[in-house]
Amino acid sequence: MILASASPRRIELMHRAGFCPRVMPADIDETRLAGESPLELVTRLARSKALALVGEAEVNELVIGADTIVWMGDEALGKPSSPEEAEAMLAELSGRTHHVSTGCAMALRRADGTVADETFACTTDVRFFDLDPAEIASYVASGEPADKAGAYAIQGLGGQLVRDIAGNYDNVVGLPVAELARRMRSFLRRAGQRGATA
Repeated sequence: MILASASPRRIELMHRAGFCPRVMPADIDETRLAGESPLELVTRLARSKALALVGEAEVNELVIGADTIVWMGDEALGKPSSPEEAEAMLAELSGRTHHVSTGCAMALRRADGTVADETFACTTDVRFFDLDPAEIASYVASGEPADKAGAYAIQGLGGQLVRDIAGNYDNVVGLPVAELARRMRSFLRRAGQRGATA
């Protein structure tokens, strides 16, 4: 199995679920297309990552691509480019419910050279406490928000910002691994690849 991501959080989740993938980050253009919804964006990016590496995989070796975004309405919040942007994102999320969506894609190259692929998305609703400016500044100063979509990590100090969630917790961390495992088995059965490498 290949995981087309260098995310330490996704790697940890995969290991915890009993998978030991080869880690091969995909280099793709992640620019949002005009008129593209957040869910369309995250599923397209996940599929693009998986398909970008399927040619590097062994025959019947499963490739997993994933991408996670934080969004409200039509606005997608990526990783902050500066501490100031992180503070602005957290102020926007303060006291509100937002969505965390992870697109997951599975792809494999069959012996005859054809490629099978499938994509799905998992969404979790997350509600923040009302955050005061000092609390936001203190969290940003910790450095944790720097490489996180939406400028927080629920599995770290950022968990203290979260009032409650509705949905899959691992999805907020970066990969809905239990759902992915079930869908992988189904995908491999449909693709006629029960012996594929996972």
